[in-house]
Amino acid sequence: MVATFAYETPGTVQEAIAALGRHGDDAKILAGGQSLIPLLNLGLAQPSVLIDITTIGDLEFIEERDGTVAIGAMTRYVMVQRSELARRACPLLAEALPFIGDRQIRNRGTIGGSLAHADPVAEVPTVAACLGATMRITGQAGARDVPASEFFVTYLTTAIGPGELLTEVRFPVAAPRTGVSFQELVRRQGDFAIVAAAATVTLGEAGECRDVQLALAGVDATPIRVDRATDVLRNQQPTAERIRDAARAACDGIDPESDIMASAEYRRAMAEVFARRALEQAAHRASVGA
Repeated sequence: MVATFAYETPGTVQEAIAALGRHGDDAKILAGGQSLIPLLNLGLAQPSVLIDITTIGDLEFIEERDGTVAIGAMTRYVMVQRSELARRACPLLAEALPFIGDRQIRNRGTIGGSLAHADPVAEVPTVAACLGATMRITGQAGARDVPASEFFVTYLTTAIGPGELLTEVRFPVAAPRTGVSFQELVRRQGDFAIVAAAATVTLGEAGECRDVQLALAGVDATPIRVDRATDVLRNQQPTAERIRDAARAACDGIDPESDIMASAEYRRAMAEVFARRALEQAAHRASVGA
């Protein structure tokens, strides 16, 4: 089956929003295309109009702003990987990006495209959930900011409404004495993850955990931030025993589904293993860098 559709190339955000308003649910946004094109090829997406936003240069940027790293939705993965600012101020994102697909995908795929696609095991959404990132959504009525906890609604579904466009994401700047880790279980490099864990650990002057953030992917319809691990480690020394307890607490109550990749029981067990590994590595890096 050959997909047929109209094709528009707006030059500005407002032109893109106007095009979305004209075409409604019949339109799809084309950013990096690394998620949409396979869906088109498989016949799983059949839009009547593609709105190509790759020509909107205003959506490509990486800048430090008010204690955050603001990244435009059309910023490609490779641009973030090469950014000294991103590596310094948002090391967890920089750590996660090399896990994405292969070099060709990282050269074409975009930060905004990954967030808007909202695959529950994708790396960028998992980092956004872990860090409590804020997404800016722009429509005809103006812009609104939505935290990651509300942005990811369910599988492949976000808070982006009809006629709206994701324009930027803001990640909080990492505090001093912070270590990060991104871990994922895959069958082969570049495959979709079976489970993944993203963690940050910030240590105080005495080596105690001042702040801990942990997110898991592959165990729910969206990446989930699990603050139970924070409760176990806060103001405590990150010993091996406490980290094991934190990983166990983080996975209490999770209810993953079985699929062709793994059973629910296997996902649950591996989520605890990878949560522990991520917390251990983040704590170690925090102590070494302190």
